Amino acid sequence: MMFRSPALARAMVMAAMLILGPAVAEVGHAQAAASNYNLPDFTDLVEKAGPAVVNIRTTERMRSRGGQSSEDDEMAEFFRRFFGVPMPGAPTPGAPRRGQPPQGEEQSRGVGSGFIISQDGYVMTNAHVVADAETIYVTLPDKREFKAKLIGADKRTDVALLKIDATGLPRLVLGDSDKVRAGEWVLAIGSPFGLDNSVTAGIVSAKGRDTGDYLPFIQTDVAVNPGNSGGPLINLRGEVIGINSQIYSRSGGYMGISFAIPIDEAVRVTEQLKTSGRVTRGRIAVAIGDVTKEVADSLGLGRARGALVGSVEPGGPAEKAGIEPGDIILKFNGREIEKASDLPRMVGDTKPGTKVPMQLWRKGATRDVSITVAELEPEARAKARSTPSSKDESSAQAAKPNALGLIVNDIPDARLKELKVKSGVEVEVADGPAMRAGIRPGDIILRLGDTDVTGARQFNDLVKGLDKNRIAAVFVRRGDATQVLTLRPGATAAR
Repeated sequence: MMFRSPALARAMVMAAMLILGPAVAEVGHAQAAASNYNLPDFTDLVEKAGPAVVNIRTTERMRSRGGQSSEDDEMAEFFRRFFGVPMPGAPTPGAPRRGQPPQGEEQSRGVGSGFIISQDGYVMTNAHVVADAETIYVTLPDKREFKAKLIGADKRTDVALLKIDATGLPRLVLGDSDKVRAGEWVLAIGSPFGLDNSVTAGIVSAKGRDTGDYLPFIQTDVAVNPGNSGGPLINLRGEVIGINSQIYSRSGGYMGISFAIPIDEAVRVTEQLKTSGRVTRGRIAVAIGDVTKEVADSLGLGRARGALVGSVEPGGPAEKAGIEPGDIILKFNGREIEKASDLPRMVGDTKPGTKVPMQLWRKGATRDVSITVAELEPEARAKARSTPSSKDESSAQAAKPNALGLIVNDIPDARLKELKVKSGVEVEVADGPAMRAGIRPGDIILRLGDTDVTGARQFNDLVKGLDKNRIAAVFVRRGDATQVLTLRPGATAAR
């Protein structure tokens, strides 16, 4: 805009300065505050920790006959048998096909990361980095390469321990993952996509993420990609607080969420691997689930806590201790169980053969039992599941659903024995509240609230006495598992 009068122009400029002056000053103060705010400087930390972070490369040897496919093998056998000559164009025995390494020659399997934890050459990494490898090579940042020995690997925690023949090596200091706090700065060093000693930084997003039975993962927003696996997660004190292990991704690459194995868990595993080459864990032979607020309220537990027992393995430690499906385990060896995932870690850390106290919640009261912990088997045994018997539906259709929407039948003694239950009724029809809660025909109802179900008439009488303003807990057996479903008595849906 042009002003004809210089005086008018000067007046307009002065007015603008008076109006904008405070805002300009405010922006200037904000910029000064930002420049004075001390963001972390990772340079010294990386310089100190970097030499102890290694690249891990695994290989395997070719075993196939020149890389031939099974289809080629069949054709070659056809020519040999019927014509007595080799298949046209077939390679000579032991000779490689085009583009394939010769038989017995090493070929690369994968690349990952690791870090040195002792000056005499012990290296920590992920189990999946070295899984099924014939040869493991560890390359230091100074380009020295060593053939590593696998001391042991634990698939359940994804931790492996290697040993290289060297001394006087740089090493990382192991920290305390229990002291990790959400929001603190951390950095990762590793070999993403084979790019050695790449450094990325971020913050701890959360602790105790339940993505595995034995691993309360540390979640971060540190950029981690394929090849970072097995590398260290380091705090500002230069201590390793975790092993970078997993990412959440829909593309295969980093999307802002990564997970690290807490170093305390990793140390417990590597100590056993170093001593015996394997990890021994305890087991009590139960299947468990979380306790919801509705279940806790309906059973008078007060608040949602503990581990709900869904099934008990016949002949296992839990059955011998008197634990039953539907029990809620509140304490193990004196330690509170806040959520179901706490229990496998507590039991797993217990030495097999140890007798420990447990506290249960059953029928509105606590109960104390003792249990002798057994050893967790390497592979879970398959369990045989009984199939519900079919019944004549005509009688079910003639009956009327009760206030929970259920029509149930008595179970013969032989069937109860087959199901390994003391008593209960079998669901013929599930309607209304029962159907909405997920109950199906063929399910076995064991308990209603704190009362064991002994027969169809008794069950229906119990349902009649329910308060329609309160939620009822129904203990339902399906296959080998028992679950607690919460229902509110009401009108059933029209049939």
